[in-house]
Amino acid sequence: MPNNRVYEVYAIKYAHHERNARENFIGGDPHDGPMPLDYFVWLVRDGERVLVVDTGFSAATAARRGRDHLRCPTDGLRMLGVEAGTVSDVVITHLHYDHVGNFDLFPAAAFHLQDDELSYATGRHMCHPVFSGAFEVEDVVGMVRNAYRGRVRFHDGDAELFPGVSVHLIGGHTKGLQVVRVATRRGWLVLASDASHFYANMEQVRPFPIVYSVADMVQGYSRLRELADSADHIIPGHDPGVLQRYPAPDTRLEGIVARLD
Repeated sequence: MPNNRVYEVYAIKYAHHERNARENFIGGDPHDGPMPLDYFVWLVRDGERVLVVDTGFSAATAARRGRDHLRCPTDGLRMLGVEAGTVSDVVITHLHYDHVGNFDLFPAAAFHLQDDELSYATGRHMCHPVFSGAFEVEDVVGMVRNAYRGRVRFHDGDAELFPGVSVHLIGGHTKGLQVVRVATRRGWLVLASDASHFYANMEQVRPFPIVYSVADMVQGYSRLRELADSADHIIPGHDPGVLQRYPAPDTRLEGIVARLD
């Protein structure tokens, strides 16, 4: 490990959506069957610092979009002893509704975001539903307001946030999608977010159909492998298998939280 900081990393499930495999791959799936989505936010911490990655969506958004809202992401953080109001730094991997909703529940936070993402979410592509459909306009406008308040930390590509924590521009799914690389006790871990929704997207090179650039998405799978110590160190953004592969920190949190480090 190239630095002396190692972090605990947790995936916190807050919502669920039943769907079939054909909806999760460009071109569908010849062996179509159930392949649901889980929705997560992530917590990165050591003894001195707390970082939240993404902020989820609200119960109202879930009802409007037909998702099963299980708990507010802030309640999941509270299960791990973290109060949203005290969090100083939040990485927004991208501005889709399920990753930036609830930002207002983090009143003390600076939001780390790629330049390309905000320009994409407020530019010409949003004239077309194929691109704009996964955004909530009030979330985007809210992040613009935060920029005017000085609360957005913009990054132009790869950047170290703190010793042992960095963000890396991947694109593909959106123009400014970023992933988070974290130093842990088992090596370099990468929170892929929607650079790969499922293990199968990156392992089989079968992209998810909500996409800005297929070429960048496919190249992103290689970039994930370069950033992580192994394939087992890459955490996809929506795969229910995450909660099966990694243990809960205690029995009370089974099916809700997985410890990834």
